[in-house]
Amino acid sequence: MGEQVLGRHPTAHSVEVSDAASDQVGRTPQWRWGSTAQPLQRGDAVACGGTGEPHQDDTAEGLAAEIRAKRLQDFLKGRREYLDLSQKEIAERLMITDRAYGNWERGRVKEWTDEKLHLLAQALEMSEFQTTRLFWLAVDRGPLPHLRATSRRTHKEDPATAALLYDYCVMMDALSLPTFLIDHRWDIRMTNKAYRELFHNLRPHPTAMPCTNFLRFGLFHPDAPTILVDHLKWQLAMLATLASSLERHDDDTALHTIRQDVYRHPALRDAYLKDMPNWVLGCGEDLVHHEGRVRELRHPDPQVGIRGCRLVEETPQSLQVLGLTRITLVLVDPEARHISEQHGSHNHHAA
Repeated sequence: MGEQVLGRHPTAHSVEVSDAASDQVGRTPQWRWGSTAQPLQRGDAVACGGTGEPHQDDTAEGLAAEIRAKRLQDFLKGRREYLDLSQKEIAERLMITDRAYGNWERGRVKEWTDEKLHLLAQALEMSEFQTTRLFWLAVDRGPLPHLRATSRRTHKEDPATAALLYDYCVMMDALSLPTFLIDHRWDIRMTNKAYRELFHNLRPHPTAMPCTNFLRFGLFHPDAPTILVDHLKWQLAMLATLASSLERHDDDTALHTIRQDVYRHPALRDAYLKDMPNWVLGCGEDLVHHEGRVRELRHPDPQVGIRGCRLVEETPQSLQVLGLTRITLVLVDPEARHISEQHGSHNHHAA
C-alpha cells in the first residue's frame, strides 16, 4: 500500500545504486528499491548530463553519483507535479525563494543536510517510505533515526497511515470549499486546491505564508488584510486561538516563538495583552469556537468577491489520533448570511 503513495510518475519508482557500486571499479553495480532494474550502462551518462567521453570521474562511483543525481531531480519534480503544486508553492512551504527551490530541484545544492532533507520531505508531503528514498538519492544513505525524531513531522507514517493521508488528500481535493489540515500549532499539513487558489496571489513571506502556518499568516503577513476583511477582528480571534493553544501545550517551543514574535510587534503586543482578554470575556470566541458568528473574506476571483466565512472543524477519529485537525472555510453569500443571522437573533429573543 505504501508504494502506491509514491505517485503516478515512472521516475518515482526508479531504482538506485547501492554502496557496493563504489567498492571496486568495473564491478557490476548492485541495486536497491526494486528487482526489475537493469545494470547501469555507459550510455546512461549522456542522459544525466554527461558526454559519454572518458574523464577522471569515469568510474563506477562517479557514474553511480551522476545517475543518482538525475534520479533525485526526477523524483522531486515528479512528486511535486503529482501534488499539482508549482515550484513557487513548494518554495513558500520551505520559506525560501522560488529561485532557491528551483536550484534544489535541478540538483544545484552544495550540501544536503538531514534537516534540509526532512523539511523538503515535509513540503512534498512524503511518506516514511518516500522520505527514506529521498535520503538514499540525495546522500546515499537512509535518514538517521535520532534526527528523524526531531524533524518537523509530528507523527510517524507507517504504510497504513500514509495510505490514509493520501486518500484523505484525494477526498479534500474533490471539495469546492477551501479546507486544510493542521496540527496543534496550526502548522499546515495538507491543503486542497480551493484553499491554495484562495491565497495564490500573495507575495512571498519568509515565515507567514498561509500554506505554512495559518496563525502566522493572519498575524504577520502584510497582505492578510486584502483577504481577511475586518482584519483586526480576525487577528483578535487568532490571538485568542494562540492563547488557548498555549494553555493546552505550554511546553511547545514553536507556540512560544509565535507569542515572542507577537511581542516584538507593538500593536499586536497591545492587542494580545489588553484587547484579546476583553475579547474573550465579551464573546468568548477564537477562530473556530465562535458560537455561529461569521467573518468575511475577499476571494481573489472578482466574480466571487466578498463572502461570509465560517470556520468549521470536522475531524474524523483517525486524524485525531495523529494529532491533526481539519478546518473548512465555509463561504456563504453575504446577503444570505445577513438573513440567517436575523432569523437566529429573532429566535434567540423569542426563547
